[in-house]
Amino acid sequence: MPDVLAVAVGRPVEIDGPRDRRTLTASAKHVVEGPVAVHPENLEGDRQADLENHGGPDKAVYAYADEDVSWWAAELGRAVDRQTFGQNLTTAGVDLRDAVVGERWRIGTAEFEVSQPRIPCFKLGLHSGDPTMPRRFVAAVRPGAYLRVVRTGHVTAGDALEVLERPGHGVTLAEVFTIFHHERHRAATLLGVPQLAPMYHRWARERVGRAERGA
Repeated sequence: MPDVLAVAVGRPVEIDGPRDRRTLTASAKHVVEGPVAVHPENLEGDRQADLENHGGPDKAVYAYADEDVSWWAAELGRAVDRQTFGQNLTTAGVDLRDAVVGERWRIGTAEFEVSQPRIPCFKLGLHSGDPTMPRRFVAAVRPGAYLRVVRTGHVTAGDALEVLERPGHGVTLAEVFTIFHHERHRAATLLGVPQLAPMYHRWARERVGRAERGA
């Protein structure tokens, strides 16, 4: 049975950014023990620094697989801290690349819906100490899963991750990520995924419109 190995939360802090500027980030999540309350748009004690691009109902909770962390350790040839990717939930026993957009999970007493893959920004490079990480992340197609909260409750490290249902469209997080970054000619596929976060629908409509105009 897939489960959750760790639950982590964090608050915004300033770190050194590009061109000697300070930048605010909440990527440094720390693991917490015991039950953690799941609210409609975040876990108890968790905050986002950039509310324009992070947080909200479509990015309430971020999950990343321990198997993907291990893959990165092998790829980079060095130890990789489990919290390098700033996730709230570290999962085990489930390939998040194959998670279908809109599939629903039960973890503890809370329920979640898979809403979108992560798009990396420069802060991943800052937090990991490797400025090439955003580019590597895009190439690897291991984006993790952003989750909506369907039912509030509590989650605890060690809770089982139960997949309750999967939509019939079958479009996975890896496919969405691949279309957005590598196969933009397939943008129309995303318009057939109603559970996908609205940002992707806006992007897909723009791409389709440009193609129809021959732009």
